[in-house]
Amino acid sequence: MNQLGHTRSAYHRDHLLQTPDTFVRAPLPGMDKVTAIVHVAPPAGAGFTQYTAEFEAGGLLESGVLQRFVYVLEGELETSGGTLSAGGFVYCPASHGHRLRAASPARAVVIEKAYQPLDGFTAPAHFCGREGEVEPRPLLGDSALEVRALVPADAGFDFAVNTMTYQPGATLPMAEIHFMEHGLLMLEGGGIYRLGDHWYPVTAGDFIWMAPYCPQWFGALGKTPAKYLIYKDWNRHPASLER
Repeated sequence: MNQLGHTRSAYHRDHLLQTPDTFVRAPLPGMDKVTAIVHVAPPAGAGFTQYTAEFEAGGLLESGVLQRFVYVLEGELETSGGTLSAGGFVYCPASHGHRLRAASPARAVVIEKAYQPLDGFTAPAHFCGREGEVEPRPLLGDSALEVRALVPADAGFDFAVNTMTYQPGATLPMAEIHFMEHGLLMLEGGGIYRLGDHWYPVTAGDFIWMAPYCPQWFGALGKTPAKYLIYKDWNRHPASLER
């Protein structure tokens, strides 16, 4: 249907659904043999940038001036903290001087934003982890919906990144409206996402951005679990957030 201009992708003032058929690839500064699919960035109204980095063999992603969170989707990446395979993640403070290098082809989610200090708290330090080593917790007591928090519960961090796994038929317990914004990449399965007054079928590979106060809800469909990686700004007073 691409020849007829058809796509599930959609962009509205308070949300974006970006499907793989509309992905555009381009290198960014600090990349060598790496290509970025920029999903959302400040020109769209977001307070952060999120992209998928696709590494060729020998690909190198240099550090930048912003803090960075990286989650490996495929392959392996070498960092100063060791080797990260699929499900591994790393946090790098601004201007930390880290590098990500791929010996063979790899893909990773990259989230970047300017750090917002908080009086009385120390800026976070570099760390690595593995999703499989993070204890899953049921959301509001619902064992059919598990959350893994990939960023420590420390107010020094001004954002959170979680994975959320829904058993078939599981749903968010309510339609949410809040001042935090989200960046979300579907990792497995699919379902229906409500964004504003729109209802979208979504599946693995889709990206969603939700602006502050965008009405949102998700229900998992199909015979296999649905899973996504989700970012949100966190631990900061809404009056201090710049848009």
